[in-house]
Amino acid sequence: MILISQFVKKRRKQLKLTQEEFALRAGVALVVIRKIEQGKENLNLSSVNQVLKMFGHTVGPVSEK
Repeated sequence: MILISQFVKKRRKQLKLTQEEFALRAGVALVVIRKIEQGKENLNLSSVNQVLKMFGHTVGPVSEK
């Protein structure tokens, strides 16, 4: 399983974008991209989803059954 931090960094690099360029395209602050790529745990889900939408993905809570 690939971590969100690894996924975002890998896909950003495939697009040949700096963190700054990617943040502008995703419509988020540079610090959001940095925190995601560093694997920080206290991220706003809305911001993470805004970044992941660049690749056609989102995340959300998983219900336990």
